[in-house]
Amino acid sequence: MSYRIVVAKQARTLSLVLEERVQRNYPIALGRNSAADKSVEGDHATPLGDFYICAKNPRSKYFLSLCISYPNAEDAERGLAAGLISAEEHAQILQAVRAGKLPPQHTRLGGEIYIHGRGLEQPGDWTRGCIALDDSDMQDLYDRVAIGTAVSINP
Repeated sequence: MSYRIVVAKQARTLSLVLEERVQRNYPIALGRNSAADKSVEGDHATPLGDFYICAKNPRSKYFLSLCISYPNAEDAERGLAAGLISAEEHAQILQAVRAGKLPPQHTRLGGEIYIHGRGLEQPGDWTRGCIALDDSDMQDLYDRVAIGTAVSINP
């Protein structure tokens, strides 16, 4: 079974999809700057685009967490063109994405974007760019998905 994760930022939902059928919908909280696409470290925006789960953390500060492969190749191109990252950082991001690994997390583009727990403990969007679910929903999602699971984050 190969799941896919689809996030609808405006609807504040994360859908777990299997063979084009939605298996579960989870309510979510996003970054404080949720309407924007992530562009730089500290902007508190949740990124838009296509990613994959590149790590699982059973000892997260926020219950459990799944690392999203931000920045992706598109972000790397934008960052290089804008002078935010070096040619070496650009190459490292592209190499990680091609290998399905964790991209560099500490560039000016930002990083450490996770799907994690403790989601709806406080009202509104409160993360620094992450996607947060209630702990019971996070446990369910964490148990179902593997490293490499595709993640699409849509407006």
